[in-house]
Amino acid sequence: MFSFHSKWRYLVMLLGIQLVVMALLSRDGYHKRVTYFFRIFRKMDMISGSAAGHGRNHTGADVYANLSYLVNVHSKDDIPYCPQKSRLIGGPIHVSFRSGLTLAQIERKNPLVVRGGRYRPPDCEARHRTAIIIPHRNRENHLKFLLYYLHPFLQRQQLNYGIYVIHQAGNYTFNRAKLMNVGFREAMREEDWDCLFFHDVDLIPEDDRNTYTCDQNPKHAAIAMDKFGYKLPYKMYFGGVSALTPLHYLKMNGFPNNYWGWGGEDDDIGIRVSLAGMTITRPSLKVGRYKMIKHKHDQGNEVNPKRFNMLAKTRQTWKLDGMNSVEYEVVSREYLPLYTNITVNVGTEAGLHPPTKKPEKEQKQQNLPMDNLEDPEEELIDFQSQH
Repeated sequence: MFSFHSKWRYLVMLLGIQLVVMALLSRDGYHKRVTYFFRIFRKMDMISGSAAGHGRNHTGADVYANLSYLVNVHSKDDIPYCPQKSRLIGGPIHVSFRSGLTLAQIERKNPLVVRGGRYRPPDCEARHRTAIIIPHRNRENHLKFLLYYLHPFLQRQQLNYGIYVIHQAGNYTFNRAKLMNVGFREAMREEDWDCLFFHDVDLIPEDDRNTYTCDQNPKHAAIAMDKFGYKLPYKMYFGGVSALTPLHYLKMNGFPNNYWGWGGEDDDIGIRVSLAGMTITRPSLKVGRYKMIKHKHDQGNEVNPKRFNMLAKTRQTWKLDGMNSVEYEVVSREYLPLYTNITVNVGTEAGLHPPTKKPEKEQKQQNLPMDNLEDPEEELIDFQSQH
């Protein structure tokens, strides 16, 4: 008898629950409630997928996901060219900044990167040779994150590449554009790169379809940064990450050397592109996405109060101040496992101040200005033949 009543009680309860659910779903909040339940199930699926080691989440793929099968080919005889479009490219990449990341961990995840931060595809001949130039001072933590993402990002594109970190020595005001001039010269001395990417240390690419190769005109790659709401802040903006061939760079006389502190040099460069008779190309907003590592203005990189007055004179100064007038001194060159570190003395606004003269064996390499550029193509040929 007790069992019979218990069964009826359960049946009534189940019927009641069904009626309550139907009543809830029939109300105005139907769509909200359904969405709520779907979010719960999706969240549970994401958690279980992460636990199983899946390479995807709601913002993109693991940047290392497609590289695990790459191995060195011992024989390089008759190695084919890489395809026009790499099959390793996967699109959106998940970017996050976890604590505790070390350079040793990054090295282990990039076994095919050799001394100096150089890489060639192991199973095909790269169609493009790209140098990455990173102006730097006191940003070691940011540099770790950039290296963690940039190495596999470039490997997925099957590039022959090298990463150069140009470190400004001393405590005088930071000069980003001058360091990029240094990076161009020093990188071209080592290899005949056909494309140079000038890359801020705090910007991480979020889509590997944003290829790090050059176009027929100067390319602005960082078109959509998260700090600008993934939109271009203004039409002539050329900041963050940009790409130039050696000929582009010499044609516009490189970057200005006299912007000390934060601001102005990117706009000067954009003006130079136009004055040299070139236009700016960009990827789509969907592809040219970057996440910025949040930080405050560095000490020694305060806002440049002279930047607007200097910009007003770019038309008069661009042929006189740039690659043809850069002066600097190489303090050291280190071929580290993940990058080439070049520490340089770029002087001050008063000019270059070399250290006390030392014996000949200890003298540091002195770099003097190049002559004014007349014919960029001739200048490029002369430059490459000399170095």
